[in-house]
Amino acid sequence: MYKEQDKAFMRKALEIARRACGRTSPNPLVGALVVKDGQVVGEGCHLCAGTPHAEVHALAAAGEAASGATVYVTLEPCCHFGRTGPCADALIAAGVKRVVAAMTDPNPKVCGQGLDRLRAAGVEVVEGVLADEAARLNEAFIKWVTTGMPFGIMKTAMTLDGKIATRSGRSKWITGPAARERVHRLRDECDAILVGVGTVLADDPELTARLPEGGGKNPLRVVVDSMARTPPTAKVAADGLAPTLIAVTEAAPADRVAALRAAGAEVLVLPWGATGVDFRALWRVLGERKLTSVLVEGGAAVNASALAANVVDKIYAFVAPKIFGGAEAPGPVGGAGADAVDEAVLLEDMSAEPVAGDLLITAYPAAREGRDVYRACGRIGQG
Repeated sequence: MYKEQDKAFMRKALEIARRACGRTSPNPLVGALVVKDGQVVGEGCHLCAGTPHAEVHALAAAGEAASGATVYVTLEPCCHFGRTGPCADALIAAGVKRVVAAMTDPNPKVCGQGLDRLRAAGVEVVEGVLADEAARLNEAFIKWVTTGMPFGIMKTAMTLDGKIATRSGRSKWITGPAARERVHRLRDECDAILVGVGTVLADDPELTARLPEGGGKNPLRVVVDSMARTPPTAKVAADGLAPTLIAVTEAAPADRVAALRAAGAEVLVLPWGATGVDFRALWRVLGERKLTSVLVEGGAAVNASALAANVVDKIYAFVAPKIFGGAEAPGPVGGAGADAVDEAVLLEDMSAEPVAGDLLITAYPAAREGRDVYRACGRIGQG
């Protein structure tokens, strides 16, 4: 059974884990605390794939005080050799008395075995404290490690009447500076950012993470461009600020493909899907490359294709207190659209928060892949 103080210490461990947000992929975010006699004597987080895990940092900080202590960790300690050794063995060797884990690791290489190893060594194990929060923290990792597909995040900015541009196509700026900064932080946290060729042709964007304090991590830039219409002089192809992958189909002219490659972009030839590049095939390739999260910042056509391919796992919809009006002004999702009400994409777990003068609505498509695994991870707990 967990104790009431376990929740407070686990919240602290979750805060520590968040310090490395956007830096650990394809590994999860993990935080750990070593607590003895009610006092934190060591803490640590996993900083980057291939480096020591959170438990190792926390044990090193605690030193001899780890013996007989309780360790709080946001994810089940690993039990296998990868680029680092098993954390379960390190905890046993340090002589810890009790381990409190927020959730089991959905990775098939672990999945309860780490906790079993601790129990076999006589360590008291409590699992499931603040499991929902821990699962939400690592929702991208959970999706990728269980399905092999990245976690898709669709971001859109619209007016109160659901327009992403005026009737003449102008869209700068719908939302205010605070909302735009929030988007750049999302880019910094994701492994890839995806747009359609229409966005490239209209705006020639950099698609980089520009944070006020500097130091942003630029994600892989992915352009969905069935016919290779991206100009070789476009920033995403030629500026060298971040790697760029342009997804085309077999129908793309060979000379255009060659020109993009000569400019420095990687061109990936994929099958033709329902309306262009096969999004499912693209997601599989990105997953194979160990990209765990993709931020979709496309226009109406790309958003419709992503939803139709069921690669969208989360939606961030920024709503500005403006009304554009106009029957020809575009909305955030194009395509053929639903014919009947019961054909709508259903959303769940919806929340809203103000971002300066705008509103951010967050929701999850009910039919997203990995949903049942995510819920299982979140429901194991008592907290």
